[in-house]
Amino acid sequence: MAKKVTGSTAAKSASSVLTSKNTGTNSKSAAASALSQTKAPNKSTSRTVATKASAVLRDGRTSAQSKTAAGSALAQTTSRKKGGR
Repeated sequence: MAKKVTGSTAAKSASSVLTSKNTGTNSKSAAASALSQTKAPNKSTSRTVATKASAVLRDGRTSAQSKTAAGSALAQTTSRKKGGR
């Protein structure tokens, strides 16, 4: 399976989110993670940022650009099975 990277559309959305003055911290964290993973297939989203990205996606007040960046960050998490050793 190929490793995922942030695409150009998601990177543009993430950039807009980071430069916006009206964006919340969860959105900015997810956007920063997504933007840092542009052309970087060996990077993955941390568990903390994945939790923030999930909150952004569930929040009805966030913009489409924030949700695009959060979705990209969330798609690049490493899969961890619960109860593993």
